[in-house]
Amino acid sequence: EFDRQRVDLTVDAPVVPEGTDVVVVPLTPSARTAEEYRRTYVDGLRNVLRGVEAVGARPRLVFVSSTAVHAGGGGERIDERTPPEASTETSAVLLEAERVAAASELECCLLRLGGVYGPGRERLVDQVRSGRARLPAAPSFTNRIHRDDAAGAIVHLALQDAAPPPAVIGVDDEPADLADVLRFIAGELGLPVPPTDDGPAGGADGRRLSNALLRSTGFDLAFPTFREGYRAVLEGRGRRHP
Repeated sequence: EFDRQRVDLTVDAPVVPEGTDVVVVPLTPSARTAEEYRRTYVDGLRNVLRGVEAVGARPRLVFVSSTAVHAGGGGERIDERTPPEASTETSAVLLEAERVAAASELECCLLRLGGVYGPGRERLVDQVRSGRARLPAAPSFTNRIHRDDAAGAIVHLALQDAAPPPAVIGVDDEPADLADVLRFIAGELGLPVPPTDDGPAGGADGRRLSNALLRSTGFDLAFPTFREGYRAVLEGRGRRHP
């Protein structure tokens, strides 16, 4: 059972019940700036840890981070053994927050989620429907996870009996070329394949992230690839939250 409360973590520490077994920290900044990321992820996490320390609790900490902490390109294959490397100001802040979590001396798991899609997160579907979608001129690898699988992975790592790995990449089974994803969505909608971008064709872009470690913990994906996931989205399956 999870206790929930409303608190501005950028300002205040939450009231953590004594004997708390698990603390899940999934934060969302209000703007994609380094300053707002630091307020949300670094200051917010520190306030959570202050609340934990105030009652002397020793819970398992699951901190929801992002695969953005893994820089790379050219179709590079990446797993948890790949040292994280920030490529933007915001990903540098995420790495700073991860270090705060790891230094907390709690049993800590950093869950690095890929691009989350699902009900209410339908950007690519909207692009195809509106005619704004463009196929990249060169392979562009993307890594995503359905919203329900992202939530399931959080619960799985929070509640499994064995201590979770210190860092876990949360993506589905198939790093996919963005062009393949857009073609699939167009086909499911009965629409023409989007045109190819006019930009110059070059080498492969993006990264190919592995979910082998997440799978090894016993987690099963409801939507193992973008095909099952987007088909469910287009058929209106899954819970739509307000």
